Amino acid sequence: MSRLKLYFDLMSQPSRAVWIFLKATGIPFEEKPVALRKGEHQTEEFAKINPFQLVPVIDDGGFVLYESLSICKYLAKSRNLADHWYPSELKHRARIESYLQWHCLMVRLFASQVFRIQVIEPRAMNKPVDRQRLAKYENILSVVLDSFETVWLKDTPYICSNEISIADVACICELMQVYAVDYPLWEDRPKLEAWSKRVRERLNPHYDQANFMVDKVRNHFLASKI
Repeated sequence: MSRLKLYFDLMSQPSRAVWIFLKATGIPFEEKPVALRKGEHQTEEFAKINPFQLVPVIDDGGFVLYESLSICKYLAKSRNLADHWYPSELKHRARIESYLQWHCLMVRLFASQVFRIQVIEPRAMNKPVDRQRLAKYENILSVVLDSFETVWLKDTPYICSNEISIADVACICELMQVYAVDYPLWEDRPKLEAWSKRVRERLNPHYDQANFMVDKVRNHFLASKI
């Protein structure tokens, strides 16, 4: 069987999630970097791999799959990984699936907007940060994070689980995007802070390796505020 290939860019939150997941679970794979900042995802060649021209994408012996959550679910089952990554028990899996749907509509949506308004739009459009829009999305994200802490971490150390799952990996990668722009993630949220440290420790050293670009953006962002 040919080696699994991962097309990715570590500045992409979903790409980081899949890369970390592969590393943390010990699945061997071939790295195929796609530099989004250089527009490498917009080429005709890459469109043949993913017609939506987005990362991440895997090629598993000719089976091509996109969308990070689908990729992680497929790999968890096709590689017979430890069950905690994507539980087999129906009710436990349903809880994880419930979070993942909420994640896409809440955490990913609003965290990405907070980052986009402060980093991507000013660079791409050469215009100042829209402070009114930023305040709107920061306020919404605050409500989302409060709900994350009181609902999804209510009784368990990980999202709906006593062990780490793909839900935790997906979430931590989204939250690190707003960490890059100095959003007060852990202010008055002790459960969220403890969960973040727990997940980071569980995924290291791969977590820190994947987030070097996030740290670079954060350092640049903080320096620009001085």
